[in-house]
Amino acid sequence: MFGFDWVVIAVVVLIILVLFAGIKTIPQGSNYTVERFGRYTRTLTPGLNLIVPFIDRIGAKISMMEQVLDVPTQEVITRDNATVSADGVVFYQVLDAARAAYEVKGLENAILNLTMTNIRTVMGSMDLDELLSKRDDINDRLLHVVDAAASPWGIKMTRIEIKDIEPPRDLVESMGRQMKAERDKRANILEAEGERASEILKAEGEKQALILQAEGRREAAFRDAEARERSAEAEAMATRVVSEAVANGDVQALNYFVAQKYTEALGKLASAPNQKVMMLPVEAASLIGSLTGIAEIAKASFSDEAVQRRAAARVPTTGGESS
Repeated sequence: MFGFDWVVIAVVVLIILVLFAGIKTIPQGSNYTVERFGRYTRTLTPGLNLIVPFIDRIGAKISMMEQVLDVPTQEVITRDNATVSADGVVFYQVLDAARAAYEVKGLENAILNLTMTNIRTVMGSMDLDELLSKRDDINDRLLHVVDAAASPWGIKMTRIEIKDIEPPRDLVESMGRQMKAERDKRANILEAEGERASEILKAEGEKQALILQAEGRREAAFRDAEARERSAEAEAMATRVVSEAVANGDVQALNYFVAQKYTEALGKLASAPNQKVMMLPVEAASLIGSLTGIAEIAKASFSDEAVQRRAAARVPTTGGESS
């Protein structure tokens, strides 16, 4: 009985060892490859899995989660022969565990070297100005090239970012001076354009002012001409009235007309700025005497026929002639 007990215990232990060798628990986010006599047979997914004990064994343990690799700093010579330092970061995810395990040796090292090589290629084909201003284009081109190269390894490049691009110090100083000169140039251009716009606006204002002044003078001249025309019409009408009155034998109208013109002439002489002494009969008696003389001349100038016609106009007519 004692020997039989040891046999039972050995069998139980063997069964336990077989179970432990054949049952595999795979954590979430990982895939294990199974090898039989050194050859890949299948891939174990997360959860409880069974393999043939002592014949199958676990080959590679591959993480299926997205992973990050830092790209070390390296020197890059641009197309215009400027040397810059650049580093980056790579995000990738394994899609096929078997290909990632058996298609390439040292997956992370392969990804790093592939990325660094393409960084030099892509950045070296660009000028320094493009390199500093088009970082998104660099990232897109790197992602496209590296993802196409790494696809046979069963991985997907999800993102490649260039973190820092550092030109040499002397080149940075030259760029600073160039930027300052460019800004000074723009400032001078803007100042010149401002002065030009100011001069144009000023000229437009002066032009409008001259136009308005010309229109004002034209309107004033038109008004003056109209006033002179009205004055001439009034003068002509007054002259006509006086002429008709004189023709009818009314000497008083002629006296009034002559006296008015005489008085206006005296007023103009008296108001002249250079007139200091005036030898004219300005007294009222002299003026009346002058008017009386003018009236006598006018009477002598009229014919008897005109006087008779005036007298006839004043006598009212009767129904018949007197005998």
